[in-house]
Amino acid sequence: MNRGFYVIMAAQFFSSLADNALLIAAIALLRDINAPEWMTPMLKLFFFVSYVVLAAFVGAFADSMPKGRVMLITNGIKIVGCLIMLFGLHPLVAYAVVGLGAAAYSPAKYGILTELLPPEKLVVANGWIEGLTVGSIILGFVVGGVLVSPRVANSLISLDFPLVDFDIDQPGEAAIGVIALMYAVAAFINTRIPDTGARYPRQERTPWRLVLDFGHCVTTLWRDKLGQISLAVTTLFWGAGATLQFIILKWCEQVLGLSLSQGAIMQAVVAIGIAIGSVWAAARVSLKRSLSVLPVGIAMGVVVMSMALIDFSPLKSGAPASWHLALSPAVLVASALMVIVGALAGYFVVPMNALLQHRGHVLLSAGHSIAVQNFNENLSILVMLGIYATLIWLNLRIETIIVLFGLFVAVTMALIMLRHQYNQRQFDSVALIGQSRSRH
Repeated sequence: MNRGFYVIMAAQFFSSLADNALLIAAIALLRDINAPEWMTPMLKLFFFVSYVVLAAFVGAFADSMPKGRVMLITNGIKIVGCLIMLFGLHPLVAYAVVGLGAAAYSPAKYGILTELLPPEKLVVANGWIEGLTVGSIILGFVVGGVLVSPRVANSLISLDFPLVDFDIDQPGEAAIGVIALMYAVAAFINTRIPDTGARYPRQERTPWRLVLDFGHCVTTLWRDKLGQISLAVTTLFWGAGATLQFIILKWCEQVLGLSLSQGAIMQAVVAIGIAIGSVWAAARVSLKRSLSVLPVGIAMGVVVMSMALIDFSPLKSGAPASWHLALSPAVLVASALMVIVGALAGYFVVPMNALLQHRGHVLLSAGHSIAVQNFNENLSILVMLGIYATLIWLNLRIETIIVLFGLFVAVTMALIMLRHQYNQRQFDSVALIGQSRSRH
């Protein structure tokens, strides 16, 4: 890997760190203003709506200039969203602005990998990027949880700056002020990303032509025998993953009796599992063998269902109230379960991401292929979060929601496997891996 790859990883780390810490801070801010419970999962829905609405445009934007410059501009939009949340705009609306920056940031972040690296290094690169991103998720949830904890929040609120009054009096606001500095660090690193020299034909500027071109890109990738499988898997994974974040928070609160800051740490435990699975996949699974991981997705759905089937009450009864979080038997068992879920998720999504990037680069272009991927994955996130918010509004028990969720993941992965087997009976689609022809 060259120096540019490591600069990209550093920029991604700090930007993702801030994204995930901001989610916890925004949840705390909603609670500070006594917002209804169903608004919590709506945070992610508002964040990801830009990925869907702007999908036809962000790919062309990413390919219109050097991707390091794109990442700098879009990280600046994230800073603006963070600051307007700090200074009084409703958290849902402000988080949507951050999502706008993230939607335009993503095609550049992933597209630059195909410009820097040959196809045979994409699985390894995705393993490193996924592992580092998961590391930032872990630290982001922990940092967010620590920043909104009463002791740290009160310390931040009490800070006095001469000649400046920030009018910060809520834990969520104090946390957001610190998170804005994390985005600033990411923006500085963006300025150090090298120009790969990759250039694409002049991009369309007319909105209608951009939409038509994007529609062609979507149908091209879905009709490809390998593209449709990898796209289906990643679409399912990201929709399920975003929903699982909120399921875990509520599960920790209702079943394990944990606070928001403690539940954030449990999400970090899941991320540790994803990092383990990602690194293992990078070391064990080549691009040619990427489709061999499909059965792991079914196993993940089954393990998720076990969250609702394990009785944690005997593990909680008799435990001293003063026990530290890490020493609680119920939390230790739950943590082990979360690591397994995360490891299974990381192991099967990294090869699928690499395969999708490779086929997208062959059939389309770096920016356009990632935009198609983002459109499908985030449409899945919007739909699944909308369904989850509805189930919460209907007051369904969290155990029921978990069983339905795990069953959906397992059944969908089984259907994807059947589709791949059908494709293979038509012709050897796996032999397409390694082609390097691009329409550009």
